[in-house]
Amino acid sequence: MESPVAPSVPRPASPARPEIPITTTAPVKRERRWSVAALCIVLAAVAGLGAAAAVTSASDRAQVLAVARDVPAGQALTDADLVVAEVSADAALIPVAADQKASMVGKRTAVDLRRGGLLTTSQLAQGSGLGDDMQQVGVQIKRGQAPAGSLAPGDKVLAVTTPAQGEQQSGKDIEAPPSTLNAVVVAVSRPDASGTVVVNLAVGTTDGPLLATRAAQGRIALVREPRGQ
Repeated sequence: MESPVAPSVPRPASPARPEIPITTTAPVKRERRWSVAALCIVLAAVAGLGAAAAVTSASDRAQVLAVARDVPAGQALTDADLVVAEVSADAALIPVAADQKASMVGKRTAVDLRRGGLLTTSQLAQGSGLGDDMQQVGVQIKRGQAPAGSLAPGDKVLAVTTPAQGEQQSGKDIEAPPSTLNAVVVAVSRPDASGTVVVNLAVGTTDGPLLATRAAQGRIALVREPRGQ
């Protein structure tokens, strides 16, 4: 008798495997293309800004007058003393424009001018002919014989005669008002190492010799008159 065959048991169905998307290289290439495009746009913008800045910088430059060689205080400017220079526009600087060169020739300097410096109107005497119709005397003024740093071309001053060195004064002489001469400042030099300056003074047509004599003796002190009078 044949042995009974055991019935076959069906195997459980295998769980369905999730579908795994296949990654292609296309998105990577697309992202790279966008990155390159963005970089190109940024570089183009930077280049544009640089060009605009260069144009703006060039347009902000101005032609002005500069000093071509040293010019002492009180000297009239000549065409050879001035040269045209190009500088960046700066509100803090007020140099004379290059197109005013012709009008600057003949003006007298109020201070010593140094080669390479920019010319400003404050460095010039008020009026090209200041003191030209008067006698002019250069007076050496030591520290303490004039208001420190306050003298400017056009200022009215009193040239006061001081006592001679070693001169003895009586009580009556001390009380008497000192001898003075009316003068106008034409130019003031830069102070030297000791603080001494040379002040060019314009005086009346008869006072020049007397002022020069007292100045040579070192007997002059200056008193500045109130401005605006």
